[in-house]
Amino acid sequence: MPTSDRFKALVITKGDAGQQVAWSEYGLADLMPGDVTVAVSHSTINYKDGLAITGKSPVVRRFPMIPGIDFAGTVTASEHAEFKPGDAVVLNGWGVGETHMGGYAGMARLKGDWLIKRPASLSAAECMAIGTAGYTAMLAVLALEAHGLAPERGPVLVTGAAGGVGSVAIALLSKLGYRVIASTGRASESDYLKGLGAAEIIDRGDLSGTARALGKERWAGAIDSVGSTTLANVIAQTMYGGTVAACGLAQGMDLPGSVAPFILRGVTLAGIDSVMAPKARRLVAWDRLASDLDRAKLAAMTTTWSVAKVVELAPQILAGSIRGRVVLEV
Repeated sequence: MPTSDRFKALVITKGDAGQQVAWSEYGLADLMPGDVTVAVSHSTINYKDGLAITGKSPVVRRFPMIPGIDFAGTVTASEHAEFKPGDAVVLNGWGVGETHMGGYAGMARLKGDWLIKRPASLSAAECMAIGTAGYTAMLAVLALEAHGLAPERGPVLVTGAAGGVGSVAIALLSKLGYRVIASTGRASESDYLKGLGAAEIIDRGDLSGTARALGKERWAGAIDSVGSTTLANVIAQTMYGGTVAACGLAQGMDLPGSVAPFILRGVTLAGIDSVMAPKARRLVAWDRLASDLDRAKLAAMTTTWSVAKVVELAPQILAGSIRGRVVLEV
């Protein structure tokens, strides 16, 4: 915890020469308004953080901006009825790191309504090993369950399997008793994915080409973080009455598919939004993560770095070269 109101912050600015990213010394007076102040101990990096830092997509909509859509830490000051100094808290989304200063700094100030108390059984580091990617994976599992999916219905496909969402999704689904099919473009990660619980590995090339209106029924459900033709192919090969949870766009935002799976097989496409999800849904997701996620598997998918390395990691996560999850020590 900082000993004064001065701390290091990664700051994105934008001028005539374009976007600039640099570490700066900040003070509490430099932060944005909010009713809770938090000493940040850990953060992580997600695909959206990579976009923000590299400027590859206009994720940041206010400058200057401290990126980082996730953090865990300890409340140092609060005017919010739910929180008091000393409380351990977690932040995911709500536009933090995009329109409100985020987690790549020693301190953060924000609305208490955006925070949840850290589950007692999870450390701050474990919460950031989960991060928005893992919390999104849990929201996707909840959506599949809400539409009647159960292990006896058939296998579940996970695309982008070696990434953050995919890794946590595999670990969760396998512990819940599902037969998991993992789609990846990294054949070298087969042993890693099987260690997380995948029963079968398929090449992402099987799904990334031009989509057919309907294909052979192969899975009862799917969690897709890729989008575009991959998602269209996933839907086209989903079994009758199955559900696909869509939560990402690594391949693209388009969806060049057909209505055939929806009107001929009764397939459901469930959209997963983690950024603005209501607090009640977040609490359910985090409670389930605390009970359903194998900690040994979480540790196996996690690497830990100083937050100072995040600028170097940003292009790597966009390139799909980071396996699993990253914890950043602040």
